[in-house]
Amino acid sequence: MKILMVGDVFGRAGRKTFDEITPKLKAEKKIDVVVVNGENAAHGKGLTVSTFNELLSGGADIVTTGNHVWSNKDIFEIIDREPFLLRPANYPEGTEGKGFCIFPYRSKNIGVINILGRTFLNPIDCPFTCAEKIVRQIKNDCDIILVDFHAEATSEKLSLGFFLDGKVTAVVGTHTHVQTADERILPNGTAYITDLGMTGILNSAIGLDVKSVIQKFITCRQGKFLIPEKGTCVYSAVLLDIDDATNKAKVIERIYIVTE
Repeated sequence: MKILMVGDVFGRAGRKTFDEITPKLKAEKKIDVVVVNGENAAHGKGLTVSTFNELLSGGADIVTTGNHVWSNKDIFEIIDREPFLLRPANYPEGTEGKGFCIFPYRSKNIGVINILGRTFLNPIDCPFTCAEKIVRQIKNDCDIILVDFHAEATSEKLSLGFFLDGKVTAVVGTHTHVQTADERILPNGTAYITDLGMTGILNSAIGLDVKSVIQKFITCRQGKFLIPEKGTCVYSAVLLDIDDATNKAKVIERIYIVTE
């Protein structure tokens, strides 16, 4: 089985890039299932009903999120009814939505867990104990388990990767929008990358207009960030080639496509 996991789709340009490249990749590489982080799909913050549907029409099977999941109020229209739309699992009990799902594909059940880091981010329940609890809960019902760890600190992401090594099929980091070059299979068989990277405008400050971000750093004042909608784009992802007999990743391939 081949599973594509796509990094944070940012704004209109990111959605357009995702919609254009994903179907081509699926056909070229014979991809079975697509997981995409939609954290920044709606003008850079969160999701709306229309942007969620756009990701689905572009080829997404499961959509994960992160710390901006609540940025648009109409997310509440779909967060409880869409079976394969996730928010981080370690939000407090009683929060709308769900933090994991089980996606059936042919003879396999694919578990996807969405977790939020807490280093340099707002306080939240422990991602380690939360992830471990969910893995115990679903492992007998799943053939494959994938974890999207939406976190800031590389050390936190690496630590969760080793913490879950051998217990899940893959741990991939999202959130920083900069693809890392450390994709590998960990010692006990879990595929890992610290960050998938971003799908959006290449010549930007992680999706935002460069000049407006530079001005913020120079003045230390919080101004209005602009979001470029045209220009060369990048598509960032990893492709997992999973052994059908063992359900372990044989290969994790980093994908970084720059559009013309």
